[in-house]
Amino acid sequence: MEMTTFKPEDVLLVVEVVSPESEERDRTTKPIKYSDASIRFFWRVEQDDKQPVVYTFELEPAVKAYVPTGIHRGRLRTNIGFDVDIDLDLGGFIRD
Repeated sequence: MEMTTFKPEDVLLVVEVVSPESEERDRTTKPIKYSDASIRFFWRVEQDDKQPVVYTFELEPAVKAYVPTGIHRGRLRTNIGFDVDIDLDLGGFIRD
């Protein structure tokens, strides 16, 4: 059976890819919903000069809010209970 929804306690990381239409929700509304659900990690992907920028956050349980842990351009290296290493350079995929 294919799952389309998940219980918050089963989610370690949520990633939102921001578009012009979703910018306000992805920056304001969704982080509050995810922190209220106690999801530990939240990443927001935005575009800057045709390249992705990933803003990473971790939940501070005492205040139930996200605190910034990094801004990543070119490469995202972090640990969220396991090592993550993502090449963010899209140069070979984007046409001028």
